[in-house]
Amino acid sequence: MDILQEVPLIDGHNDFPYILRGWYGMNIHDPSFNIEEMPIGQTDLSRLEKGCIGGQFWSAFVPCPKENVDETKLAVLRDTLQQIDLIHQLIQQNPRRLAFGIDSASVWRAFHSRRISCLIGVEGLHQIGGSFSVLRLFHRMGVRYITLCHDCHNEFVDSSTPPTPLHYGLSKRGEDMVKEMNRIGMIIDISHTSRDAQRQVLRVSKAPVIFSHSSCYALQPHPRNVTDDVLEALKLNNGVIMICFLPSLSGMLKAGHQTSANVQTVAAHVMYVGEKIGYEYVGIGSDFDGMLEGPAGLDDVSTFPKLVAELVANGISEADVKRIIGLNILRVLDEVGHYTAREECLPATGYGLWDEVQEIWTDVQRAMLIRKGSERRGN
Repeated sequence: MDILQEVPLIDGHNDFPYILRGWYGMNIHDPSFNIEEMPIGQTDLSRLEKGCIGGQFWSAFVPCPKENVDETKLAVLRDTLQQIDLIHQLIQQNPRRLAFGIDSASVWRAFHSRRISCLIGVEGLHQIGGSFSVLRLFHRMGVRYITLCHDCHNEFVDSSTPPTPLHYGLSKRGEDMVKEMNRIGMIIDISHTSRDAQRQVLRVSKAPVIFSHSSCYALQPHPRNVTDDVLEALKLNNGVIMICFLPSLSGMLKAGHQTSANVQTVAAHVMYVGEKIGYEYVGIGSDFDGMLEGPAGLDDVSTFPKLVAELVANGISEADVKRIIGLNILRVLDEVGHYTAREECLPATGYGLWDEVQEIWTDVQRAMLIRKGSERRGN
């Protein structure tokens, strides 16, 4: 298919690092590890290439902790860092077929050299240990989006899953987080967030945001899916919703009749967004390896061309198909990155938000340090 040779197909969400870490631990140098043909899951290198993937956002995912204590936060942070490390190791092991992606220029370079761009997302602010410093370090490690929450509320934002809200959207600390993510050039992902949170983020954020793996509530009324008013706000924000393949999200309920998810229903969700707010605001976010089975006809990463063919068969123009499969999310990558250079996004201090640090010196020790410092200066 010519379109897939002209524009990189970029999938917004795949949980392969979680599968890898769970199946092999951290030892992907084990002789039994074969990235060409994984014994489990929906992803491996041969199927990625068969699926004509030009770029993949790998999700570093750690489930929500049962306890919100420092020890648990540190364990979640460790597990996240291990998955980020796995992604870097995979690229280093396969330099002729994989490349690191952080912006559109790096994605295009990889595409023109017939390599798959590996981009990184983190699936929840519960994975940063409550630390703005960790947020900034993640960006320096190459993470380019963070989902604000997963299936639990956190100190920043409400999830779509628990029925009882905690913050009724964003907390004050959550608003600060949105502004800090804007400031450093981290894409804000509002998949999994509550409706109130989505509306508030879209009002607060000055840079485009994404839904990395969500679908349309009007076609499939599920708490994880996106309502029409939020889609309209997303258009004003210049963001992108990347349609999810998860069967519970991508089926269709019409006149009381439920149609199971298949390649046609996934295409219908894409087209619904295109017709509702424009094809400039929709992409693809499969959530492969975050499910046991995909929709009929879209069961693993090798099947993306089937969806592209379905979109073409439904009369979507070549220009719009190119936007859907890659150009839209590349635009967001660049617009979020460029926003950091604007004077309006810089805090008065010249730097971002600081973590609270526990005192490590007593008043007596502080006085001693000041006295010694004064003596060294000859005062």
